[in-house]
Amino acid sequence: MSDEHARNERNIALTRAMYEATGSGNWEAAADMLTDDFEAREADCLPYGGTYRGRNALKELYTKVMGMLPVKGLDIHAITAGENRVMVLLSLVLESGEAIPLVETMRFREDGKCCEIVPYYFNPEQVQRAAAQRAA
Repeated sequence: MSDEHARNERNIALTRAMYEATGSGNWEAAADMLTDDFEAREADCLPYGGTYRGRNALKELYTKVMGMLPVKGLDIHAITAGENRVMVLLSLVLESGEAIPLVETMRFREDGKCCEIVPYYFNPEQVQRAAAQRAA
């Protein structure tokens, strides 16, 4: 197994562990997987848009998203990796059964810690509608 292949496999395993930690509310474990200068960047057109920084950024962002959207779970469809990046094709599954498709990109440093997450939503208006319905 090449060094690059081993690094990709490690980063995929770390990504799965991060989803598990955040999904179960294990914020200490999630923070341990992040660099001190970690950033999660959400598009400004989203109700929770902006940049979230630091080792507690995932907790802050997760809490905000789950408070604004009626999410009942995540469906992870595929995960791939290359060049210290992991891409996750997933859907936010709403309480109504509607699915919001997106891709999250994660960047890892050589030490195996995640330094960046940037999600790309197929249809940001779908997120805005779900947040407006939840707020109503």
